[in-house]
Amino acid sequence: MTDNSRWTRRRALAAALAGCVAPLAARRGAVAAAPIRLAVLRFGTVSWEIETVRRHKFDADAGIAIESVELASNQATQVALQGGRVDMMVTDWLWVARQRASGADWTFVPFSNALGAVLTPKDSPIKDLRDLNGRRLGVAGSPIDKSWLILRAFSRKDLGFDIDGKVEKSFGAPPLIAEQFAAGRVDAELTFWPFAARAEAAGSRTLLTVDSALKGLGLGSGIPMVGYVFSEAWANENRAAVEGFIGAVRQARAVLQSSDDEWHAIAPVTNAANDVELGLLRDWFRQGIPTAWGEAERAAAAKLYDELAAIGGAELVGPATTLPPGTFWQTSWQTSAR
Repeated sequence: MTDNSRWTRRRALAAALAGCVAPLAARRGAVAAAPIRLAVLRFGTVSWEIETVRRHKFDADAGIAIESVELASNQATQVALQGGRVDMMVTDWLWVARQRASGADWTFVPFSNALGAVLTPKDSPIKDLRDLNGRRLGVAGSPIDKSWLILRAFSRKDLGFDIDGKVEKSFGAPPLIAEQFAAGRVDAELTFWPFAARAEAAGSRTLLTVDSALKGLGLGSGIPMVGYVFSEAWANENRAAVEGFIGAVRQARAVLQSSDDEWHAIAPVTNAANDVELGLLRDWFRQGIPTAWGEAERAAAAKLYDELAAIGGAELVGPATTLPPGTFWQTSWQTSAR
């Protein structure tokens, strides 16, 4: 065998070995993305944000891998979180406070300020809350839903009576209330903001937004009511991943705030029936994007807690008499929101 032949064989062997070793070295040197299991509802607003995160690879940039676990209801997401099936879900901080008062360690980071509204058919004679006296009101959620309690607190302060005793009310899941409203089986509905946007698109008239009721209570706007909820212990053990997640979803919100084209890209996820409905969903979503989360907003949340606890009682807040410490997770976002 000639020297050239030996050299050729050595080069081929070296190349083959390099082909085996290089991927192994790459795997050893690579940093695996931190997994975060997130409970979502089909067509829910959380999915809009997460879809935008993925489209722009904000998750990969943050070193995280978001696994969406699709569930059928808010109750199912709570069960999944409490059972360890997921790491995060979205709900309101009143639930977090009640759970913490009972010894749990759930904690909250803002997702949205958006709440809902009272709506009537466009040709309804109902012009303000006083006109609801004796009328049928469909209420999305339960008797301790935050929007219903805020409306009750507002009616007490602004109208001098508790609307609870003035209307023939029925409670139910938002789709059921929307169906009753569309069929004329209720005269007005108090519903969550995505359903309010869809009702507006179908021609309904907004009588009062829950945000306006908050302002009427002297609390202003800008109190994030729903947010990402997770275990405080888990977050402290996975702080880099949690902060990365918070950064990624904030980037997604910035895109959704500024780009109309982005809304057309995620339209299938919103389940919008047409461009008018998509536009209203976009506008409501944008109005609810939190712009600050500092001492002023947390103080307003504590004041609101006292207002709602006085109405909802132990069924709403459990054994706590004040907002439990730790309800809101300490995140770097608090000092850099604006």
